[in-house]
Amino acid sequence: MQFFTILLPIFCIFIVGFIAQKALKFDIANLSKMSLYVLSPFLAFKTFYTHTLTIDYLYYILYIVLLCFILIGIISLWSFIAKYNTKERCAMVLCSCFMNNGNYGTPVILVFFGALGFELAVIMMVLQQFIMSTVGIYYAAKGSDYQDGVSQKDVIMKVIRMPVAYGALIGIIFQLCQIPLSPAILMPIAMIGDSSIVVIMIILGMQLAKLTIKQLEYSKLAVALLVRMIISPLIALGLVYFMPIEFMYKQILIVLAAMPAAANTTLLSVQFNTKPELVSSATLFSTILSLITLPIVLWLTGVPIPF
Repeated sequence: MQFFTILLPIFCIFIVGFIAQKALKFDIANLSKMSLYVLSPFLAFKTFYTHTLTIDYLYYILYIVLLCFILIGIISLWSFIAKYNTKERCAMVLCSCFMNNGNYGTPVILVFFGALGFELAVIMMVLQQFIMSTVGIYYAAKGSDYQDGVSQKDVIMKVIRMPVAYGALIGIIFQLCQIPLSPAILMPIAMIGDSSIVVIMIILGMQLAKLTIKQLEYSKLAVALLVRMIISPLIALGLVYFMPIEFMYKQILIVLAAMPAAANTTLLSVQFNTKPELVSSATLFSTILSLITLPIVLWLTGVPIPF
């Protein structure tokens, strides 16, 4: 029961966005632009500024980069076999290769692994945020330009212009240089950044309100869910086997790899028009499916489930 109690607030926020869109018909594209360009850079700065970098980050960076690019390789191979175009391939990458380690993963890890586990979950959330701010934006931008014949250089320039990565980079610089920030400055930064989490989830609910059954691409959705919920933790199992870290940390990395698709992917797909219907439906269905798959993954990794 405790497991479902953790997830109830997440679904409640989705429902608020869903109802708001049905009733008020918001401009989702402009809301996503506001979150991506205004709110998210503050979250990236706060996250990297407030969490101390250690040597263990090297292991975790290697792990999350390998996991991400192995999943991208699998999706790219399947896209070639299934003859997907570039827009479809990029949307599938957004669906499958980025997990919700933040508002979903961290509370789950806190409950089942305690304070020590929570610290690692926060580190992985930080690293996932950086991957999303670079690799995720690259694929979102690349997918949006498929029909326009825009060059690879133009896609990279779109990534460079995104402010999220700069917020993270400035946060790292401020931390390494030990530049102090007074509460009067850090508090509004934190408030603006933290608000982006809720806004992103509300935008996801709004995007889901625009979906119809006819719009669901079942074959692509099935592949995305298979990669995100099953193949991802299996790859994580292989990667952590070789990592010189404690067993509990290996368990946590596997569990985090089994998290549903990141809500940020919906934000990116809306902003760049990279098949937002497919990406948002994958986020919703992977979140629902996780009610079944996550307890199984926890049990298989040796974690008792207090139902």
